[in-house]
Amino acid sequence: DICVILDLGDIMIKIMFVCHGNICRSTMAEFVMKHIVKKNGLENDFLICSSATSTEEIGSGTHWGTKKILDEMGIPYTKRQAVQLNKSDYEKYDFIIGMDSANMRNINRIVGYDRDNKIHKLLNFAHIDRDVADPWYTRDFKTTYDDVLLGCQRLFELLTKKN
Repeated sequence: DICVILDLGDIMIKIMFVCHGNICRSTMAEFVMKHIVKKNGLENDFLICSSATSTEEIGSGTHWGTKKILDEMGIPYTKRQAVQLNKSDYEKYDFIIGMDSANMRNINRIVGYDRDNKIHKLLNFAHIDRDVADPWYTRDFKTTYDDVLLGCQRLFELLTKKN
């Protein structure tokens, strides 16, 4: 996995998306953001990865519902396995982005104090104070996709706007 073996020193912006199991929402956000970045010719300026707060799905592939909505939206994805966020990721990444309030609590539990203001909830970038619903439970991958896309678009705009 490139997120594990790459020397992160040369990449300008490093983003870790996080959800509970790393098979639905964070994986979706990873591939949506990679697509946005590539469409804008900036893939060499970003490292975009995803992880879980739990160990429940470690080693599992991307959920079929996530693959299906990504296919429908024309967003490419690669084979991957769920991994867990760890304390050292705080030093490696510029942004650690959770999908819901429970993720935020668990991210903070794993990495500790957010002294550098790196930890954010995805929809906050769109000035929306709401969770990205977990399609594992809702089975509504389209609504989750819409929220993920909006959050990723706003994050990208924030990171690339010219001052």
